Amino acid sequence: MLETSARLLRLLSLLQAHRDWPGADLAERLGVTARTVRRDVERLRELGYPVHASPGTGGGYRLGAGARLPPLLLDDEEAVAVAVGLQTAAGQGVEGIGETCVRALAKLEQVLPDRLRRRVAAINAVTVPMLRAPTARVDLAVLTELAHACRDAERLRFRYRDHAGAESRRIVEPHRLVCTERRWYLVAWDTERAAWRTFRADRITPTPPHGPRFTPRTPPAGDLAEYVSRGVSTAAYAERAVIRLLVPAEEAARVVGPSDGTLEPEGEGSCLLRTGAGGLDVLVIHVLLMGVDFEVVEPPELTERLRAARDLLSRALGE
Repeated sequence: MLETSARLLRLLSLLQAHRDWPGADLAERLGVTARTVRRDVERLRELGYPVHASPGTGGGYRLGAGARLPPLLLDDEEAVAVAVGLQTAAGQGVEGIGETCVRALAKLEQVLPDRLRRRVAAINAVTVPMLRAPTARVDLAVLTELAHACRDAERLRFRYRDHAGAESRRIVEPHRLVCTERRWYLVAWDTERAAWRTFRADRITPTPPHGPRFTPRTPPAGDLAEYVSRGVSTAAYAERAVIRLLVPAEEAARVVGPSDGTLEPEGEGSCLLRTGAGGLDVLVIHVLLMGVDFEVVEPPELTERLRAARDLLSRALGE
């Protein structure tokens, strides 16, 4: 039988791992009687952990949210995953989160056993993240406010600044936050325009109070990441193109970010890129900078611009 202190830690770990635990299952896992489980639960409550109990035959225990953050009990794999995740998150485009991640990582590394600290150090030492520098940072408080409104299905009021700097007031039914390497987006139903819209989070200034609550609508697409990618990389632009990249989709994804366009696997050695830009000349540069072989599917005008670029380069090289 486990000693009392070790058993309490084991009980706390089990309660953190699952939402609900029947008392009999906890007793079996800990190798004790149901009465001992009840006593241990009382001890956890005395220590400040809000353990809720439901009576009856199908009753059990659940760890609720408390006023203070309890110590997290992580196994080896979870601890390494959290440490590596904090290291990666420190470079993302959320204002103020980088320093917070570094502080949390420092606390975690301080209590990691040597064997796990070496694993984390080894991963970080040989890993070069291929992350693009964020083009716009969003305030963490704003991001949290948007997330709460999505979670609670509560109407959101905010001022929105478009790409030209013009501001408008919006009332929306927020659905989900979608993040890329460089930006965060809010997918929401715009109540005044009666349509789904995608808003850049860094251009949102919440104007509480929010509410009332609403019944969530069917989202505009099953894959919201693809929906946002298509909207910000193609649909928003006057000039659009379909390009056949003569490399597998997995290889193309290394040079084509979610805000650059959407990729559609076409076969083992090619894929289709759907993208857009403010002008055809910008599309020419965009495609050339990818550094992969390609064919223009549409529009034919893009092919003409590529020929013009080829002739210009030939003259510059004296060919």
